[in-house]
Amino acid sequence: MFQSYFRKPVKRSLALDNVQAVFFDLDGTLVDVDMHLFVPVYLNRLTEQMKELIEPASATRAMHRAVAAMFANRDADKTLEAVLFDVLRQELAMTPEQYRRCLDEFLHNDLEGLRPLVVGHALSSRLVDAARARGWQVILATNPIFPRDVVDARVRWGGLDSDKFHHVTTYETEHFCKPNPDFFRENLNLLQLEAERCLMVGNDTLHDLSASQVGMQTCLLTPWCIRRPKERFRADWQGRHEDLLALIEA
Repeated sequence: MFQSYFRKPVKRSLALDNVQAVFFDLDGTLVDVDMHLFVPVYLNRLTEQMKELIEPASATRAMHRAVAAMFANRDADKTLEAVLFDVLRQELAMTPEQYRRCLDEFLHNDLEGLRPLVVGHALSSRLVDAARARGWQVILATNPIFPRDVVDARVRWGGLDSDKFHHVTTYETEHFCKPNPDFFRENLNLLQLEAERCLMVGNDTLHDLSASQVGMQTCLLTPWCIRRPKERFRADWQGRHEDLLALIEA
């Protein structure tokens, strides 16, 4: 049996007149970073700070399982940080206090070593400023598997200013990860925004374009695009940073 279907066409323009807010992904959108490299380096260096408590390789395996648990979380009463603590407690007998001490050591002694893994984009700051100039709220909607300090560092290394975002998603405050639509619902509710009046700008055809599930317009930036197998979502608009900037500044 043959099955036919029509793909949603890509718009060449967006409905911007009634937009209230824009949600920007970070990695691969506003900054160039390969998360398949960044995450292992981050976890290896963080768990090195745990060596007086636990063998680093065991800690690294537990942290990978914690990240998987964060992506899988569906409990609206449990922050992703709490999910992390549960895994570390169960697998390593590590308390939240012990983890935070190790994290503080990493932040003070080793975080800057990750700077070479993050490269900015010349137009990212202008995109944020152009959105703010239109009176939009600007949300940094990165997948919240990192603490705020690590998110702020990547923002800074990319030549951006965290203070220009009305909200930043991190594991201390968020309960869900993309592509779970509850990630978007939670932040829309928090910021009292209507989905139909918001844009999601990202580079991942699954994680970012999943915002369409809640009614948000979606923009796919193509320079560092991640196209997932068996794509479920289509962007309302796609193009390069300069193309999007021209639309916002028009």
